[in-house]
Order: sequence, then structure tokens, then C-alpha cells
Amino acid sequence: MQATTEIFKALAHQTRLQILCLLFDGEVCVCKLMAILDLPQSTASRHLAILKNAGLVEDRRDGTWSHYSLASESSLLADSLLKVLQEYLPATVEGATYRQRLSEALHKEKYV
Repeated sequence: MQATTEIFKALAHQTRLQILCLLFDGEVCVCKLMAILDLPQSTASRHLAILKNAGLVEDRRDGTWSHYSLASESSLLADSLLKVLQEYLPATVEGATYRQRLSEALHKEKYV
């Protein structure tokens, strides 16, 4: 029951839902999450740690950079909730705005 509680606690914050929305299309560097969501590093790290502890995301280190993605192996509950959120969140105005910002940032990075 503790794992279930941790998953729902992790999903009960707007910033963490915004982070998940940005991760639906794949791995994102913490620096991009910070820029798009206008978060200080400490706040981004705290929210990502909560999502990671709940088994919703995983991280990968690349030198000094940290990249996050949806957990490749999650509980049945986490997987089911992520599927529902993946259908709902991007369709919201806010979700679409943040995903557009991510797309622009990645496009800009590609050509710089």
C-alpha cells in the first residue's frame, strides 16, 4: 500500500505533472526542464527525486548532465496511470504550451 500512496503523492503536484507531460515524448535533460518550466535547479531536482522514488521516471547521467525519461519498468498501477495521463495532459492548453516550448528548444539546439 505504501507504493500506491507514493505514486499518488507524486502525481498530486502541478509541477510534477508538467514534468511528466514533457517526458511523454522521450528523454529530456534537466537543464531543458528547468528552462521550460522556469524552475531553479533545486526545485527541479526535488520534484524529479519524488517522481523517481515513486517509480515513475528514471535518470541517466552523461558527464555532468542528468537526463530523465519515463520509467522503463514501472508497477502496473504506475504504468496504467501514466497511460491515462499521456492521453490527457498533452491535450490541455498548458500541456500543449510546454510541449511546444520543448520542441522549439530541441529544434534550436539541433541547429546551434
